[in-house]
Amino acid sequence: MKFFKTLSITIFALILISATASQAQCPMCKASVESNLKEGGSTGKGLNSGIMYLLAAPYLAMLGIGFLWYKKFKKKDTGVSVKQERLHLN
Repeated sequence: MKFFKTLSITIFALILISATASQAQCPMCKASVESNLKEGGSTGKGLNSGIMYLLAAPYLAMLGIGFLWYKKFKKKDTGVSVKQERLHLN
């Protein structure tokens, strides 16, 4: 449990760190935003970060689904060996 918390926090932190260093804009959007910024506009200042946050959402959703799947199907240790379980000798 502690491992998955640490892993999810690490992945989330890496996504946030990479969001500021990546360029996630199509050429058309980039040209439009650059021309807007040159004219004194402020519409494109947060566009790249917004795109990266939207990109992170599916990964976080898959991480949550994977964690729930792991928790649901994790076999609990009952102290019964495999042979005893097959022979139904509880």
